[in-house]
Amino acid sequence: MRPLSPLVIFLGIGGLVPFVTLAMAALFWGSLGPITHIGVAMLAYGGCILSFLGAVHWGLALEQPAIIPAQGSGALNRRRLVLGVLPALWAWVSVYAGVIWAPRGGILMELIGFLLVLAAERAAYRKGALPAGYFPFRALLTAIVVLCLAACLSAPLQPYTI
Repeated sequence: MRPLSPLVIFLGIGGLVPFVTLAMAALFWGSLGPITHIGVAMLAYGGCILSFLGAVHWGLALEQPAIIPAQGSGALNRRRLVLGVLPALWAWVSVYAGVIWAPRGGILMELIGFLLVLAAERAAYRKGALPAGYFPFRALLTAIVVLCLAACLSAPLQPYTI
């Protein structure tokens, strides 16, 4: 396995800062009572990152010259393109459900979305369809994200009102 560049590792860990900050705020401030809008903040950031994870696979497909010709792309790139769009759609529904229905429901949907993307990436990794070093790092980042989302679920969240 080829190691990832220090910049990739730095940026990946940096992307965890809002998750960890919001989870800690939900847990510690939540012990004082319900927290206004922390759940929506977690929903918004989680939705952005879930969409970004899909964009990674769209980028992998576009990197290949097979996407450009009129005859279309191969099976691998078609799967990458689908995986590139589904997380964004899932994130949109999650955020909408969290704002209209309840933040806790949207956060739970995002947590499931992160796990589904991880499962799809694991299958792709086993087939050699992901760059070396990508999946182990992503699995670690996803584990931390899932823990943060779960921590936020355990805190007293107030419904968001428009």
